[in-house]
Formats: sequence, C-alpha cells, structure tokens
Amino acid sequence: MSTANFTNPVVRWVDHRLPIFSFLHHEAHEYPTPKNLSYWWNFGSLAGIMLVIMLVTGITLAMHYTPHVDYAFNSVERIMRDVNSGWLIRYIHMNGASFFFIAVYIHIFRGLYYGSYKAPRELLWMLGVVIMLLMMATAFMGYVLPWGQMSFWGATVITNLFSAIPLVGEHVVTWLWGGFSVDNPTLNRFFALHYLLPFVIFAVVVLHIIALHRFGSNNPLGIDVKGPQDTIPFHPYYTIKDAFGLFVFLIPFAFFVFFAPNFLGHPDNYIPANPLVTPAHIVPEWYFLPFYAILRAVPDKLFGVLAMFGAIAVLFILPWLDRSPVRSGSFRPVFKIFFWLLFVDCIALTWLGGKPAEGWYVTASRIATVYYFFYFLVALPLLSIFETPKPLPKSISESVLGGSGGPAAAPAAAKEKA
Repeated sequence: MSTANFTNPVVRWVDHRLPIFSFLHHEAHEYPTPKNLSYWWNFGSLAGIMLVIMLVTGITLAMHYTPHVDYAFNSVERIMRDVNSGWLIRYIHMNGASFFFIAVYIHIFRGLYYGSYKAPRELLWMLGVVIMLLMMATAFMGYVLPWGQMSFWGATVITNLFSAIPLVGEHVVTWLWGGFSVDNPTLNRFFALHYLLPFVIFAVVVLHIIALHRFGSNNPLGIDVKGPQDTIPFHPYYTIKDAFGLFVFLIPFAFFVFFAPNFLGHPDNYIPANPLVTPAHIVPEWYFLPFYAILRAVPDKLFGVLAMFGAIAVLFILPWLDRSPVRSGSFRPVFKIFFWLLFVDCIALTWLGGKPAEGWYVTASRIATVYYFFYFLVALPLLSIFETPKPLPKSISESVLGGSGGPAAAPAAAKEKA
C-alpha cells in the first residue's frame, strides 16, 4: 500500500521509512477473509486477548511476589490483603488461566471438526499445538508459585514422573528440583520460567498468525476461496464480530472473578505447603485432568507417562493421519459420529481425572483412553479410505447466497484437496 493514502504527514513520514502502518492496514483492514466464518472462529482472537490479560496481570503480580519457600505463601496473602486491588489482579490472573484454556480448547476442537489441520495449513496447526504445550508448562509452573499444599505436592508428583525415563530419569528429576527434593531452588527456577515462557508463547503466536495469513483462514465449508466474491475485509466486519464475542466471553469471566473466584481452584492451596503432610487426594488444575486421567489409566509408570505425552504428540501428526480430501466435518456424516464421541470422551476424561484412582474410575479411564487413541490412530485413517463424503458447494459465495448446502458440485473427493 502506498504511504500517500495516509493523510497524517507524521504517519506518512514514519511509514515511508518503516512501513509498519501499511502492514497493519493491510493485515487488519484489507485482509480478505472468507465471508462465512461463524462465531466458532472468534476463539482464536479471544485466546490472544486472554494472553495479553495474563501477561499484564502476571507482570504486576511478579512485582509483589517473593520466590522463596519461607515467604512465597505470605507474599501471595499480602498481595490479596495489602496491595491496592491486589485481590482483583490475582483473581483475574487465576481465572484468566482457566478461561485462556477454555478459549484454546474450543479453538482446537473447532479446528478438529472443520479440518483446519489439513494441507496447506499443517504448520499452522503444529504451531498451535506448540502453543498449547507451552501454555501447559507455564500453567503448571504458575500453579506451584503460591506454595500451598496442592502447589507443593502437585510439583512433587508431576516432576517425579520424569524418573520413569530409563537411565537418565533420576538425574532429570534432580536437575528439575535443583536438589534432592522440591525446595527453594525448585521454586526459584519455576518462577523464572513462569515469567519467561509467556513471552515465548507470544513469539510463537506471532508465527502462528503469520502462518495463518499465508493461506488465509479455513471456513465452515472447508473449501478454498475462489475469488474476491468469496471474501470480505476483516475490518470492520470481523472486528465488530470479535468485539461482540469478547463482550459475551467476558460476562462469565467476570462472574467467576467477582462471585466465584476460587471455584476452579482447590481449597488445599490455601494451606501453606507442608512436606510432612500429604493431601488425601492430589489433583492438578482442571485443564490438566484429561491427561492426568490418561496417565493414571496405564498401570505401568513409564508407559503411563508415554501415553500422557503421546496424547499431545498425536496432534502433531494429525494432518497425516486424516487423509480425507474433505476438510469440513459438515460433509462427513460418519466422521461426525466419531468426532462427537471424542468430544464426550474428553469430557469424561476430565471428570475421571478428578476422581480417585480406584474401582470403576480406573476402568472407565482406561476405556476413555483407548477411545482417544483409537480415534486418531485407527478411526481417522480408516475413514479417510472408506467414508463417502457429501458433495461440496462450488464456492463459498454460492453457499452463502444460495442456501446452506448450495447446489452440489462434483463429488467432494474429486474436487477438493485436504
């Protein structure tokens, strides 16, 4: 874009030497976007906004936090009681983590249903999985910082998992702890990494957006943009839509912050950490529970750890497991059944992860774990071969203007690449 289009002389002068305004104008104003994006596409921007909220509140909290085992718990209490609006900042940060994961998990399931991981967006999808992994690492380390009972014992249990690694496991655990138990060196390095990793996440998010803009957004139909008739400018259409989505999203967020700030946490974390008293039931935060259930479903420690990390690793190879030429689940009737079973399965794993590892809870966890891996490693490859998808519309504009289904084009498998 020419700098002559800017009326402000200062903007023109800066943009001629550093074309940042032209870049922003193109990416936010002129960027062509499929005209049929639904509200499920809002959750990407919502996740980005939650990341900014977490960064701002986290930096503020770090100014008042003391990363020492003798003072950490009391410093958090001081933030809550003595720092101006400290209670509000901490509750926004605490519940913001949960709502960040809610936005990201919905974003992932939308991508799973509409095939946003398929060519040519494989790298976009893989960067998204990297973001999720970094979020999990950051959230786990943040959960340790209040130095309550669940913080201490959660850190002890989760870091101990690395001892299952043959030959080097014990050395890895000692390195993570900075000694022979979870103690002050552990808290210090977790605090340092918890402060650092959000900026790494921000950098990967930038790469994620660059990869997104390389081929544009996927859409509910899963078909490629055929021309300008299929797109509308991102601004003002989707900026207004995102703003409305943000307003709706902030309503339940504000409810939890002001009326139920500790609902998503654990009461044991308001008890100072005591290495001599083990809680009756050690559980991580709710967003880790599906993976925790998978870990406990496998009786062998090493294979349990492999299954837990494998549940995330399988997402990296998903673009090559699902070889169906049709992206959108809307045109794949058999796929829909398996997908919604996966959704129910993940809800079940979340619930089971918070239950004691005994009785029928273990059996149910094993069944749910088997289906999770069956979906990705067996069902999707077989559906790619045997499923007959419905015919696709010829274009986005035809579907938008001519009805939900639009006139049928040639068979989907012949017309549309993954």
